[in-house]
Order: sequence, then C-alpha cells, then structure tokens
Amino acid sequence: MAEPVELFRYIRYLRLRWRFVALSCGIAGTIAAIVTLLMPNQYTATARVLIEPPAGADLRSAMAVSPIYLESLKTYEQFASSDSLFQRAIDRFQLRDSQPIEALKKRVLKVGLVRNTRVLEISATMSDARAAQAMARFVAESTVNLARGMAAQGDADLLGGIEKQALAAKERALEADEAWGKIVADQPIEGMQAELTNITDLQSMLSKELSLAELGAATNDARSAAQANELRRQMAELEKRRSDLAGRLEARRARRDRFDAERKARQAELTAADTRLREARADSGYRGERMRIIDPGIVPQRPSSPNLLLNLMAALLLGLVLPVVYLAAEMNYQEQRIQEYRIR
Repeated sequence: MAEPVELFRYIRYLRLRWRFVALSCGIAGTIAAIVTLLMPNQYTATARVLIEPPAGADLRSAMAVSPIYLESLKTYEQFASSDSLFQRAIDRFQLRDSQPIEALKKRVLKVGLVRNTRVLEISATMSDARAAQAMARFVAESTVNLARGMAAQGDADLLGGIEKQALAAKERALEADEAWGKIVADQPIEGMQAELTNITDLQSMLSKELSLAELGAATNDARSAAQANELRRQMAELEKRRSDLAGRLEARRARRDRFDAERKARQAELTAADTRLREARADSGYRGERMRIIDPGIVPQRPSSPNLLLNLMAALLLGLVLPVVYLAAEMNYQEQRIQEYRIR
C-alpha cells in the first residue's frame, strides 16, 4: 500500500505546484519559438535516379531484385557522395565557407537508396530553395554521367583488348598463309607425282618384257637370257629411283600437311577472334547498369527546417519533464528532512 500512497501524495504535490510546471512549459515554449523564428530557413530538394539492369540481361532476371543485387547498387551511392563531385558542386554554386568540405557535405548533401528499390535519392539542403533544387539536379546528372563514363571506359578497355587479340590473330594467319604459299612454290609435288607415275608405268612395261625374256631364257636362248639380265638391272635402278622419289615426295607432302594444318588453325583462330570482336561491339553499352533521372526535383515551397511545431512540442515536453523530475526530487528531500527532524 506504500507505493500508491506515495504516488497520490506526489500527484497532490504536483497539483499544488502546477504554476511552476506551467511556467516551465511556457518559458521552454517561448524560448523554442524565439530560437526557431530566428533560425534561417533551410530548403531541401530531392532528385531521384532510377538504376536499371543491363540492357542485355534476361528480362526475368532483371525483374528479380535480390538483396545481394540491391547491396551491390550501393556502389552508386559512393558515386553521388564522392568528395570530388561535391567539390565541383561547391565551385559551381559558390558554397565555400570556413567549414571543412566533409562537414559541409554532411550538412548539405544526403544520398541513399530507397529501401528495397533501385531508386537513388539525392537531397540537397540549402538556405536558397532554387539553389537547393539546382544542387540536387546537378549531383544527379553528374552521377549519371560518371556512371555512363565508367561503363564506356570499361567497354573501351574490353574492346581494345579484344581488338589487339584479333590483330595478333590476323598477323599470325597472314604469316601462316605466306609460309604455306612459299612452301607450295619452292617445293612443288605435281612434277614429282607425274615422274613417279611414269616410273610406275615404265616398271610395268619392263615387267612384261622381263616375263617374255625369261620365257626365252628358259629355252636356253642366250640372247633372251642376256636381255633378261639387262631388264632386271634396269628395273632395279627404276625401283631405287622410285623409292627415293617416293620418299622425297612423302616428306614434301608431310611438310605441306604441317603448314596446311597450321594455316587452317590460324584461320580458325582469326575467325573466332573476329566473332568475339563482333559480339563485343554488339554488346557495347549493354553490360553495365543504366541510370536515368526520373525526377529532377522541384523548387521546394516550404522550408524543411526549422520545424516550429516540432520544436515547440519538444520544448513543451522538456519543460514538463524537467519540473516533474525536480519536484519529485524536492518532495523526496523534504520527506527525508522531516524524518530526520522526527528522529531527533
């Protein structure tokens, strides 16, 4: 029962000191109103930029917004809030003062993605409403241009590398073609093939004559025997010549085949490099996210700060809490003094 009794006593004590509480609230509200009216008005303008998936992306994957993808989009917050970009904005709108650039940027510029969306909001707070809108729009446009410039630079670097590969492949293909043409001109095989055919035909003819001569030699014809021996000698020479010619012809064919295989491989490499280059040129500008301004912002009609109503409510709350706490402490102190007096 002690706690409710103490609470009722405290409420009665507050009712007796209501003028003190009212005076505290009145003073706090008056001070807040005066300070608020003396503070310069600040206007906030907001520009919005839509970050779209790459144009070459699949439509279904483009519609899916995963937390990881949204987290990756925070990179563009760094673009908009970079010190170099804000430095250019300061120079453009002549905002230099004694404050460091970090403190000035924290006071003027606010950048952030709207929750669970691909919309980047860029807000500028300044004492001039038109300047605030111009600042927000300038930062938004600069962010879009910076992102596009980086995407273009990435495409240029990629195309440059592929073009170098294609040029090197073309040079190797030309070298292979030249080597193939040189070996065809320096080491022809058509004449050797014709000569080998003639030797084969001559061997066939001599083989028939040898058969006839051997038939005559079988009848003890000395002339036929001598002719048979001569034919065998000629056929042996022809065989040796044919074997040597066939070996040289096979070596030339093998060498031609190697150069021809190298030429075809270089041609295939060149075709693949040209295909990659065409695809890279076709995809140029479609690999990175696309940014476009969907809302450049408007000139704000009402100041964003100071907020008179909010300041008054905060001041009244403070003016109410402080005397309540003070009176509670005062009542407790008086009760302790009374108890000490009774003990004595």
